[in-house]
Amino acid sequence: MSWDSERVPKHRGRHKAVRPDQVGRALRRAFVATLVPGLVLALALLIFAGGTSTSYKAKLATTPDFYTIAAAVIGVVGLAWVGLICLTYVRHRSPTASAEFRFVGALGVLVMCAAVATPLALSGKYVVDGRGIFSATGERSATTPKVSVKNPWGGRDRVNVLLLGGDGAVRRPGVRTDSVMLASIEVRTGKTILFSLPRNLQNVPFAEGSKLAAEYPAGFTDGTTNNAEYFLNAVYRNIPAKYPADFLGKTDNLGADALKLAVSGALGIPVDYYVLINLAGFSKLVDAMGGITVNINEPIPIGGNTDARIPPDGYLQPGPDQRLDGFNALWFTRGRYGSTDYKRMERQRCAIDAIVAEARPLNLLQNFSEIAKTIKRIYRTDIPTKLLPAFAELAVQMKGKQIRSVGFERTADFDPNEPDYDYVHATVQKALYPKKAPTTVTAKGPKKASNTQDDCAYQPDVSAAG
Repeated sequence: MSWDSERVPKHRGRHKAVRPDQVGRALRRAFVATLVPGLVLALALLIFAGGTSTSYKAKLATTPDFYTIAAAVIGVVGLAWVGLICLTYVRHRSPTASAEFRFVGALGVLVMCAAVATPLALSGKYVVDGRGIFSATGERSATTPKVSVKNPWGGRDRVNVLLLGGDGAVRRPGVRTDSVMLASIEVRTGKTILFSLPRNLQNVPFAEGSKLAAEYPAGFTDGTTNNAEYFLNAVYRNIPAKYPADFLGKTDNLGADALKLAVSGALGIPVDYYVLINLAGFSKLVDAMGGITVNINEPIPIGGNTDARIPPDGYLQPGPDQRLDGFNALWFTRGRYGSTDYKRMERQRCAIDAIVAEARPLNLLQNFSEIAKTIKRIYRTDIPTKLLPAFAELAVQMKGKQIRSVGFERTADFDPNEPDYDYVHATVQKALYPKKAPTTVTAKGPKKASNTQDDCAYQPDVSAAG
């Protein structure tokens, strides 16, 4: 038996029907209908990828409507492409072919349709997962600046984003924000400075002119010393417990608005937006990204409780360029048994630097679906959805720039239990505007910002032991 073993008589009449071909030739033509559109689509994607700026692609990736349109386009293209393959085969197959040949032909067409449908279905899944990221953005806030898409930064030279790490689900009441950092980003260049505040900072002043500043003229305190319910990390939880939800205005997260005002008062600069990440979920994000690389200068405890005298389960051992999975990255940022909060603050800044370095386009694309699903579950923010494209462009500018940092750890010049906020404000101004800020504002003089890359270099502490 051969593919051309049968002949079909020609139809006679005024209109000649298309002569059905044999199964082998029909499959070859169906294969052409599979291959040619694929090559055209691949070429179009290559042209788009190579001829479009990274900034523009970042804007598309952060535009919700793009995902809606992309889902519709993928669906239409998929149906049309599969339909073309099937129609081509049916139009050219032989109706008198044997059952064996019809089975082989149908199986071949099924394989071609699957080869087309599978990558399109995967692309559709990416689109759906990507669209879900936006569910945690755009919540109402009483403290965000009044800006527009055309003027996303309101004419200011910097945008200040509060980065918070919480110890519970991001929408669960009672979350304590044990990690408090402010990223001040120069909108023209993407240069960034991280300001870290200790979680046990006391007498925190709220931003001048705010209702909370009037409520707490001496700062966030009940007049006693070392009351953990009035530390900086208690603002997010305790202000909503004490005041009505609309105390500061229309908002979906009074705790975040209160903490933004507290950090603004402490640092002496406005806080525009916040991003809260569940610290346990942070490990899932690192895993989704494929891990991060950091330098470890001293043994870092895994677990343990200093106050309860519960020893750690183990230690992350010192070494340069240590590749950490999510579990170990979490303890890199959280471990403090036998250590201090200030050491942990330093490591948290290094972890952010490592994540920025890891966020390469190819890496993000390879892990996009898992990253998108993870992010959706572990964060919330008041950054408006309409401003995400502008932030995406800013993120592109940040790549390759060295992050500078200032940590307000306990030193001879600064005590979190009796903080000198004039010193803090002077340090912030010196870091942001080194050419404009006065060199001596207080008797101690402002602290200098350091290069995070230098701070996070491999400089082992030979005296530390695990």
